[in-house]
Amino acid sequence: MACMYPATSSSPEILYPYIEKELIKLLGSETNWISNAANAASTLGFLMPMLNWAGFYLYDGSELILGPFWGKPAVTRIQIGKGVCGDSAKLRKTIVVEDVHQYPGHIACDLFSNSEIVIPLVKNNQLIGVLDIDSPEIGRFQEDDRIALEKIATIMLDHIDFPTIV
Repeated sequence: MACMYPATSSSPEILYPYIEKELIKLLGSETNWISNAANAASTLGFLMPMLNWAGFYLYDGSELILGPFWGKPAVTRIQIGKGVCGDSAKLRKTIVVEDVHQYPGHIACDLFSNSEIVIPLVKNNQLIGVLDIDSPEIGRFQEDDRIALEKIATIMLDHIDFPTIV
């Protein structure tokens, strides 16, 4: 079992490579997708500064269903094309929202969330779901976060055997 400690710096150049190494160590020895997804969400929530939610919404063939997460309880189902998660899934594109209160159709789970980044999880051209990360800080996510989190999502897709729609 991996025993992680907070990174010594919140600088993206130090933080994200540290998270990548921790995830590879943590996910490499386990095969259960639920355990791996839960640990991945918890790792992000524990190691990234200024977050209040990190987790997965998984595509069931018609909508996104809440998966393993770190944070307060959340909306259970999200329609494709609705809110930030649904838009990211529909477009298969990462969406960074500086201020969620300005995003048309934003789905509020936690009144303290002010910014959000959602990375689509696509494997073999198939939508698996999205990685959703929220922060209480307006403007928390920048371009360096997007690049690093897209790489981390790829690591997760390589190490977590998410269920797929047949």
